[in-house]
Formats: sequence, structure tokens, C-alpha cells
Amino acid sequence: MTLTHTHSRPAASVVVPAKDEVGNLADLIAEIDAALAGRDFEVIVVDDGSSDGTDGLLADLALSRPWLRVIRHKAACGQSAAVRTGMLAARGEVVLTIDGDGQNDPAFFPDMLDVLAAGGPEMGLVAGQRVGRKASLGKRYASRGANWLRRTLLEDGIRDTGCGLKAVRRDIFRRLPFFDGWHRYLPALVIREGYTIGTVDVVDRPRRHGQSKYGILDRALVGILDLYGVWWLRRRFRRRPVATEVTPGVAAPSVEGDA
Repeated sequence: MTLTHTHSRPAASVVVPAKDEVGNLADLIAEIDAALAGRDFEVIVVDDGSSDGTDGLLADLALSRPWLRVIRHKAACGQSAAVRTGMLAARGEVVLTIDGDGQNDPAFFPDMLDVLAAGGPEMGLVAGQRVGRKASLGKRYASRGANWLRRTLLEDGIRDTGCGLKAVRRDIFRRLPFFDGWHRYLPALVIREGYTIGTVDVVDRPRRHGQSKYGILDRALVGILDLYGVWWLRRRFRRRPVATEVTPGVAAPSVEGDA
């Protein structure tokens, strides 16, 4: 039996953070629908205080799409906050994330879900890794330098954490610490919890409409501070406990304690 767009808990929730993306969202939402056809899913668009008519567009789209949920921030709070808002509202067992600018292709969602399922319960997240970047030369070089420094310090084994395409188990997400810029370090934070990571190579696309919401220098400077913060968090975590509730009168199985 194939489930799609039901009112029960969807198997996957797609979270789309968006600010002033009125020219990109209609096409992106249609692509998500096509990519996940035949699966049980919902789409949550978090409008991060847009002022370009994004709110009106989403209201119109939601009228004919019962699987589309719209959450609006009264004022812009940033991409990390928008992703977190969507993840906290998600009903699915797995949360898929994708940027609202249309540069990420949702056609890779099925592959990411398959890799996560094949990894079993020990795999907590699947990250998209971009090939054929369409960003400017300056942004590509800045991204390479930032990724090299991150891999060196965090040893997360991920080539590219800046891609918005990710699939994470909802119960694991709820354990992760939150800070601004957190969405760029999801693989390292999931590894910190004791889970493995999967990857899928994805094709980057050029932005269709609008402009990027960040520059090179401001993101790089803040990112360095975040990087050392995540490094500290990883060093301060010892082991994910394997715990079993004890039933009175029944011999308790052996339980792995903290080291």
C-alpha cells in the first residue's frame, strides 16, 4: 500500500527556511512534491520575516496543498532559527532540509532517505555534498578554506557541510544543542551523539531569482567562532549512554554506563 499526503504522522517532514524568496518557492514546492511522490510526507516552509510578498504566495499555495504547512517569523531571526523552528514543528520521523533559494535540487531526497534507511538505527544523518558549485569564485575558495579547517578540527569526515540538503532523524535532532550557525555543523553534532553519518553527492544549481542573503567575510568570521565552539562541545561529550528502564522483580540486563 502506498501512502501519500495522509493526515497521520508523515514518514518525512521537509523543512524549507525562506526569506524573501517569492520568485523561487512555487517552483521549489512543486519539485519537492514530484520528488517525494508516492511517499508519506509534509512540507513546512518557515517564512523568516519576508517583506517581498512571500507570505501571500505561501498562503495561496497552501490552499490547494493540505500537506503544505506555513510558519512565519514576525521578524527575521536567521537561517539557523528558521531551520530549528521547522524541525521542532515537524511530525515526520525523518526531517529533510532544503534551502528556499532553489539552488538545492529536491530530486536527491529519495537517495538520501534510502541511504539513511540502509544505515540502520546507528546512522543519524545523511548530508548532501555539492559538486559543480555555481557560486562565485570568491565564495568557492572561501568555502574550501572553511571546509578544510572544519575537517581538521572536528574530524567529521564530511567534504561539504554548507549544502542545505540534509536528512536527520527527528528524535536525534531534539537532543542537539542550538546556536546561531548551528545548521552548518549538524554532521559534527550528530557524531557527537554517537551516531554515524552518510553522504550523497548532489548537483548544485544557479539561483533563479533574487540575491544571496549573506556575504563572504561576515559568514567566515562568525563561522570561525562557531567552529571552535563545536570543537569544545565535542571534547566535553564522553559517550552516548545505552540505558534500559528496570522493571521491579525482573533481572535487569547489563547496561553500558558512562566511561
